[in-house]
Amino acid sequence: MYDGDVLAGNWRRPGKGKIPQVPAEPDLVVEDADSGFCGAVVACDKEAVTLEDRFGKRRLFPLAPAAFLLEGRPVTLVRPSAPAAGGTRRSASGSIAVEGLRARVARESRIYVEGVHDAALVEKIWGHDLRVEGVVVEYLEGVNDLPAIVAEFEPSTGRRLGVLVDHLVPGSKESRIAAQVSSPDVLIVGHPYIDIWQAVKPSVLRIPAWPDVPRGVPWKEGVIAALGWRMEPAAAWRRILGAVSTFSDLEPELLGRVEELIDFVTEAS
Repeated sequence: MYDGDVLAGNWRRPGKGKIPQVPAEPDLVVEDADSGFCGAVVACDKEAVTLEDRFGKRRLFPLAPAAFLLEGRPVTLVRPSAPAAGGTRRSASGSIAVEGLRARVARESRIYVEGVHDAALVEKIWGHDLRVEGVVVEYLEGVNDLPAIVAEFEPSTGRRLGVLVDHLVPGSKESRIAAQVSSPDVLIVGHPYIDIWQAVKPSVLRIPAWPDVPRGVPWKEGVIAALGWRMEPAAAWRRILGAVSTFSDLEPELLGRVEELIDFVTEAS
C-alpha cells in the first residue's frame, strides 16, 4: 500500500492521474507535501486551511494549488460542504473514531509482534482500531521460535495469524525463519528497520537521522551513545514513544504493513 515514493514521477502534472479530493474536516491529520508540516485541521474557509501540529504550532495553507498527503497518499483538500456537528474525530491511525466505543469480544485471530516496544507502538497508534475490530496483539520476544509458535497457534479458517517482523529483508536471519512458515491462514510481513525505534521519523525526535551503529555494538546502546542521550534503553524508549502521537510520525514502511495485518486477520472468511 505504501511501497515506493508517493511523490515520484511528477505526480502533479496534468494527466498523471486524478488526485482525490478530501473534505478538510476538523481533526483530519494531513501533511503538507512541500514543507513536510504535519498537523490536524483546526479551521477551513473557501480559500485556506489551518493545520496545528502536536506542539500547538499553527500554519495556514491555501486549498489550491497546495497538495497534501493523507496516509501517505496525495490528496487535495476542499472545504467541507457543511460543518459537521462537533467535527469528525480521528483516531491516532487516521481512521474515523467510534464514539462511545465498547471493545468487541476478541476474535480468535491474532497479531504477533516481536517485542514489547513493537506492541506498545502498535497500541498507541492502532489501539482504537484494534478494539473496534476485536483484535488482540501479543509479542514474541524474538522470532527464533516462530515456526513452533505458529504450529502451536494452529491457524485455520476463522483463526488467522498475522506476524510483524523487524528487519525482514532478503538474506537476513529473519527472512530465513519466516520462509519456514507456509499457511494460507498466516501472513508474515515486516519492515526493513533493525529495530522498531527506527520506524519513528527522526524529525519527530528532532534528530537529523538515526545513527549508524558499527557491527558488534548492541544497536540500542549504540544509538543512545551516538545521540548523546545518557540514559538506559527503557528511558530512551519512553522518550521515543512519548514523541509519537499520530500515524504521520511513523515511516510508511511500517504503516502499510500494520494496516495489511489488520485487514488480513479481520477479513471475512
